[in-house]
Amino acid sequence: MLQAIMVEPGKIEFNDVPVPEMKSDQIKIKMKSIGVCGSDIHVNHGKHPYTSYPVVQGHEVSGEVVEIGSEVSNVEVGDKVTVQPQVVCGKCYPCAHGMYNDCEELEVMGFQTTGMASEYFVVDANKVIALPTDMTYEHGALIEPLAVAVHAIRRAGDINGKKILVLGGGPIGNLVAQTANAMGAEAVLISELSEYRLEVAKNCGIQTVDAKNEDLLDAILDNFGPDRADYIFECVGINATTGQAIDYARKGSTIVVVGVFADFGNINMGYVQDHELTLKGSAMYIEEDYIKAIELVNDGFIEFDSLITHRLKFKDYMKAYEIIDEQKDKAMKAMIEME
Repeated sequence: MLQAIMVEPGKIEFNDVPVPEMKSDQIKIKMKSIGVCGSDIHVNHGKHPYTSYPVVQGHEVSGEVVEIGSEVSNVEVGDKVTVQPQVVCGKCYPCAHGMYNDCEELEVMGFQTTGMASEYFVVDANKVIALPTDMTYEHGALIEPLAVAVHAIRRAGDINGKKILVLGGGPIGNLVAQTANAMGAEAVLISELSEYRLEVAKNCGIQTVDAKNEDLLDAILDNFGPDRADYIFECVGINATTGQAIDYARKGSTIVVVGVFADFGNINMGYVQDHELTLKGSAMYIEEDYIKAIELVNDGFIEFDSLITHRLKFKDYMKAYEIIDEQKDKAMKAMIEME
């Protein structure tokens, strides 16, 4: 089978490798669709703090089950599926308390262990989640980033009737905002610099503020009133937006950090202390987040198609990164089509 290997930052090679042998508790998937995400881009630039080379990428995926082991009962041959890409120990405190996304020995497919950028992938059945039969493979691959958004909203708490500010209108920020709307927020506002991403957000039914040309604090007060936002989601992963979240939060409110930082951030801990802010991180997801993500899509709450800006064939994998670098904000979500 053909496998895409990033041998060094900015360089992908395709190797013909054997299809892995299957164990009795595993399944074999014919890969159909792979999304390229912001964390992948950090790897391409050599700036992901927890990835070494060579590495096989691919963690936003969907595919068709083509073979199952003798002990597998949760899926059948022919099922559409996606995969939770975490590899966990199952023994540490987080794992033992249902927080395996925070496993002390966590490895993630595509970063610290082999990802799914290959024609076939063999994986433990308990990492596989069946998709609805009428869901497209493209949408199936986007369940993973939507699960990131669902988990982030759950990290905040009960957002029903609350006012939500999202900093960053990229794919994750957009999906966080859509999820907040779907889960009962009173008002949701995205702050973003890119005119293109602002238009995408509007197409997804999200209220926006043009942070390049509008004062963010004025927009917060105009949209939410003097009590400002109940929850702020940082979805960029840079010092500037983290600083905005802290500076513009009302006293006693909650900030959830969702963005992946390529560089270590500097934040105003004096404000965090003096304003009694709650600062939470949000890392990946657990199975319940995938199930909720699928439910939101089934119920018609999530607009995926506006996020997909580029479609490329498997052999053009490197071209996806080049397009993202060249077009920047206009490249929302590049999808690798395996066939």
